[in-house]
Amino acid sequence: MKPPLLRAALGGMLAPFLALAFLAAPAEAARVGILTNRYATQTAADFANRIPSHTFTGVDTASVSPTLPTLLAAYDVLLIFEDMTYPNAPAVGNVAAAFANAGRAVVIGAFYEQDRSDGLPSNSPHGWGDLEKLDPNTTDGVGTPYAPRSLDPASIKAHPLTAGVTTLTSAKFAGGNNAKDGTVVVANWNVPNALGKPDPAIAFRLTGVACVIHIAIAPNYPLLGATGAAYGGDFTRVWQNAFDFGAAGCKPPFGLAPGGNPANVPTLSEWSLLLTLLLVGGAGAWTLRRREPRRVLRERR
Repeated sequence: MKPPLLRAALGGMLAPFLALAFLAAPAEAARVGILTNRYATQTAADFANRIPSHTFTGVDTASVSPTLPTLLAAYDVLLIFEDMTYPNAPAVGNVAAAFANAGRAVVIGAFYEQDRSDGLPSNSPHGWGDLEKLDPNTTDGVGTPYAPRSLDPASIKAHPLTAGVTTLTSAKFAGGNNAKDGTVVVANWNVPNALGKPDPAIAFRLTGVACVIHIAIAPNYPLLGATGAAYGGDFTRVWQNAFDFGAAGCKPPFGLAPGGNPANVPTLSEWSLLLTLLLVGGAGAWTLRRREPRRVLRERR
């Protein structure tokens, strides 16, 4: 039977390999419901083609909102966006908030900000009901500026939402938001918002069990413009990360404090971090083994 100290040392050596297994595990497949007043079916088909690891279903909410039991039975993650403001937005926001409060992730895309209750009056905003209590951002008082935007490379923080993301560009369908207190922003646009503050491009907010992720670019951009002209960069990867993170319950890797502080997220590369764990685990095992009390054999007389 192994002494307790040796068992602890072996446990320390196995920890890095368990971490490696975690990193190697494929993203959990999610059923994503796309709730919008326009382009629901087309957006679902486009995402299904680009992100085959998840399934996508378009739900037209222009005049009718699905019930919470229906959503919980059919979907693991919701995507909420709109094309032009519409009167049914508050009802959609209410049921989406209930979905989030049931522990399922909600992802928001442009032009959500235009129908938010603090949106530009000329857009005739209707509000998003209870979802506005959970969403990561308010508007900047103007909303989507209809001007070119690209990610600020210096603002990108190491996080599952930014994994593999180095660039993202938009000709005109992005931006116009302002982060709330308690929101975790992992990337900003390169131009400040209308308030002169950082304009969050990728952000999320945890409220109890509710997780709401905001990707501040139009999710249906491929239907509205050509790659490389209207939009570009890691567009598909950004959305895949959002659905992956939402499907995983918005849990950061290695059991780090959920959402909290981006400083808690490792800044080393995954392989460098694993090597560090191996070295620390090995050193700990060696130290513990040396400190193990030696059995003294008594001589028989």
